[in-house]
Amino acid sequence: MKLKIAVQKSGRLYEDSIKLLKECGIDISNGVNKLKSEASNFPLEVFFLRDDDIPQYVEDAVADIGFVGENVVYEKKKKVDVVEKLGFGKCRLSIAVGKGDVYTGVNFLQGKRIATSYPVLVQDFLDKNGVTADIHEISGSVEIAPGIGLAEAICDLVSSGSTLFMNGLKETETILQSQCVLIKNQQLAVPLQEILNKLLFRIQSVKKAKNNKYILLNAPNDKLDEIIGLLPGMKSPTVLPLAEKGWSSVHSVLSESEFWHIIEKLKEAGAQGILVVPIEKMII
Repeated sequence: MKLKIAVQKSGRLYEDSIKLLKECGIDISNGVNKLKSEASNFPLEVFFLRDDDIPQYVEDAVADIGFVGENVVYEKKKKVDVVEKLGFGKCRLSIAVGKGDVYTGVNFLQGKRIATSYPVLVQDFLDKNGVTADIHEISGSVEIAPGIGLAEAICDLVSSGSTLFMNGLKETETILQSQCVLIKNQQLAVPLQEILNKLLFRIQSVKKAKNNKYILLNAPNDKLDEIIGLLPGMKSPTVLPLAEKGWSSVHSVLSESEFWHIIEKLKEAGAQGILVVPIEKMII
């Protein structure tokens, strides 16, 4: 029995999705324009599909699971479960208006025309804020709509904001923070759920490794307790005596978010020869 996964066949999520599967030790060959593939070393069958279609395929059990943007999941409103946020493909779904417009809040949109590829999410946002507007659903090149007179505002995915800037627009409201997620069919059979659990274990191990760094440092023994107290590693740090009397080598793991703050404190406490090493996999 193989677990069937839907992956975006092209676009911003494709490369990172395949990269994640490879980092999980899963070998997938995907030739040019190939729409289906199988892993050679894991019970996984891969379908390469349009991003917008993936929630429907998963709901219908054509695919058991899928990698897809949160924005698509919530726009399509299909009966699927989000089981893991994957940490890549991060962007935001935002309202934007002309640079010269005096934006005074959500009520600015009252009676305006809004161009978007996400009419469901935009309508939900408007309803929550008690605003009535005319939504124009278009696909692709949403940012040109104000310039050609189609709309006074747009709602589109934003990463850096450079595309908005180049088209004379400014971001005003964020409707949704989005990233790639793993979704599954709500009626997944027990044997397939067991395979999914194995895949999730690998994915979570890769994610933990990316968010942490392995650190090695030399510490004077009279400062050892202070230095160990600064290290919040998984459990207790590893401490090994050095050839030079009065010194020890300390090994631990630091999370990316607190890394520089702790490194500064370690130096102040007397740590020397600090080495930082990336972690490929992290099993807890």
